[in-house]
Amino acid sequence: MAQTGKETREETHFGYETVPLDEKQGMVDDVFHSVARRYDLMNDLMSGGLHRAWKDALLSAVHPPKSDRPFALLDLAGGTGDIAFRVVEAGGDGTRVTVCDINAEMLAVGGERAAKRGLDDRVTFEQGNAEELPYPDKSFDCVTIAFGIRNVPRIPRALSEAHRVLKRGGHFLCLEFSTVDVPGLDALYELYSFNVIPRIGQVVARNRESYQYLVESIRKFPKPKVFVRMMEEAGFRRVSYRAMTGGVVALHSGWKL
Repeated sequence: MAQTGKETREETHFGYETVPLDEKQGMVDDVFHSVARRYDLMNDLMSGGLHRAWKDALLSAVHPPKSDRPFALLDLAGGTGDIAFRVVEAGGDGTRVTVCDINAEMLAVGGERAAKRGLDDRVTFEQGNAEELPYPDKSFDCVTIAFGIRNVPRIPRALSEAHRVLKRGGHFLCLEFSTVDVPGLDALYELYSFNVIPRIGQVVARNRESYQYLVESIRKFPKPKVFVRMMEEAGFRRVSYRAMTGGVVALHSGWKL
């Protein structure tokens, strides 16, 4: 907390920088506005293509029905449509995805891609804040968020909202960068993250600072067991996580029972 005259302001982290909580969202929006058009390309380059395998694991956990049974999924912070397209292509005729992202530029990219794939009748793109979702209670069978929760200023509030909009028996899945737990790999990953990724951002996206932030935000994100407790406090049950690639990422799972 920081004192400004007689006022007390809540603070949070923007990378390694401490900033007023109510200013972080705008700063994050600026980051993703600047990299939206090259975001998926950068994911390929930064992860060596591994992000595709991680997202396949998320898709397997979603397990959309192959039939025409209605299945409604909400994908948070998924503006470019990557997760949404995977889900509707794997599911049957009853599968529908709503993508909710706060960043208009990312949503524009996703909408264009959906139209080109002929999926704009099954994937809906809507602007919204994960901390205050514009949907009624018990609206979705599944809620996902991939590599986006660490950019939310008030993570507990976003978890509570995800729980609120899930139907009873609904599944919440969060794919996020985590803490490398393999000796030797941790040091190599640290070196790669802080030296190579910002340089790739400079060359490919012409934006070193945004990718420096993305690397720093990974380091500030809660460790898996801490995030498990946060999910439980938001109301989720049967909470678990699966570490992948030596702990580079973790897939968290929780249910609304």
